Amino acid sequence: MRSADVSPAKMIPRFRTVKSTFDLRSSSTVGRVNRRAFVSTAATAIALASGFSRAADQQVWRVAVIGHTGRGDYGHSMHTLWLDLPDAKIIALADADDKGRALTQRKLGVEQVFADYREMIRQTQPDIVAVCPRHVDEHHDMIVAAVEGGARGIYCEKPFCRTLQEADNILAVCEQRGTKLAIAHRNRYHPALAAMKAAVDDGAIGRLLEIRCRGKEDRRGGAQDLWVLGTHLFNLATFFAGRATACSAVLLLGDRPITRADIVEGAEGLGPIAGDRLHARFETESGVPVFFDSIRDAGTKAAGFGLQLVGTAGMFDLRIDTEPLVHFIPGSPFQPTANSRPWTPVTSAGIGMPEPIHDIKNLVAQHLLPARDLFKSIVGDQQPLCSGYDGRETVEMVHATFASHLQNGQRVALPLVTRTHPFAQ
Repeated sequence: MRSADVSPAKMIPRFRTVKSTFDLRSSSTVGRVNRRAFVSTAATAIALASGFSRAADQQVWRVAVIGHTGRGDYGHSMHTLWLDLPDAKIIALADADDKGRALTQRKLGVEQVFADYREMIRQTQPDIVAVCPRHVDEHHDMIVAAVEGGARGIYCEKPFCRTLQEADNILAVCEQRGTKLAIAHRNRYHPALAAMKAAVDDGAIGRLLEIRCRGKEDRRGGAQDLWVLGTHLFNLATFFAGRATACSAVLLLGDRPITRADIVEGAEGLGPIAGDRLHARFETESGVPVFFDSIRDAGTKAAGFGLQLVGTAGMFDLRIDTEPLVHFIPGSPFQPTANSRPWTPVTSAGIGMPEPIHDIKNLVAQHLLPARDLFKSIVGDQQPLCSGYDGRETVEMVHATFASHLQNGQRVALPLVTRTHPFAQ
């Protein structure tokens, strides 16, 4: 029966609810999918969300916060999230800016403050270090200092770091010391992803053909949009499509391809960037291509920043930092129809189902589920849902776009052999 002959209500598929099981962690962390090892993301998220009162014998995690006022500040609630966790206590704060340090000290109600984060770590020996600055250029040194200072866990603002060389070194140090590193791509922890993945596996949108990503496409359009916002999207796209294995891309300034003469130092400590338009295509281990596009000032506040899973019989649309995060659109996107195609919310319970998790928006947006997962990862000696390995994968995809452009858009294989920044070579 053609989609034009089906009512919108009947186009919503039946599929597994939260009892569906599949892999929590990306292929970059656990290798190829093994269904016998699947666990329920939704069940895990509900368990994480439900544990917001502390038993008398429960461990209290000692947290040290690193910020840098005027140089990335404190990210998106990266410093205050610990105040809402009964089993966490902020014991110290480091900020090189005197005024910013004093203001943040009052906000956090912390007694021990330091201008030097290395000295803070040495003196206080925290269990967990929150690396909060949005500026990327300090992340490597801050993370390494935390690991070498004995931290058991680290929660780091995105983007992860500037180069694959930095990422490789960070992960080597973490592996040596057994430190668990989580990256603050907070939507990776959203419980609705479990229901969405189960629906994709059950054929809700037919055969998955491609994943399309767009940044915010504001004044940062192009390479900066790729770094700051595209890494969020890559982290989600690879969850569904698997590891990126190759890339072809072109960067433009206006209507012409960028040259080395156009390379400038990016804002927020990003390192060298260029261009205000970017079009990239990634091959993945699943065979599903992932596209990323960003054009300066092409976006609107009402749409844009997100990704779409396009299938033969429908689509899933994710709008980042909104609630609900996911919508299901039934019907072939390639065939016209006289019927409307409703955008049906997807919750942790399934397509069109009421959301069973109370205050889900706050749990995700304020990083509470990610923090809970970090605690769980330390205790269980497992990688966080969004680990340093996942962070390195996003850096690899960014670098691959630059490397491909420098080769006139030729296909480059991942992982990249050269680990330094392509524009710095």
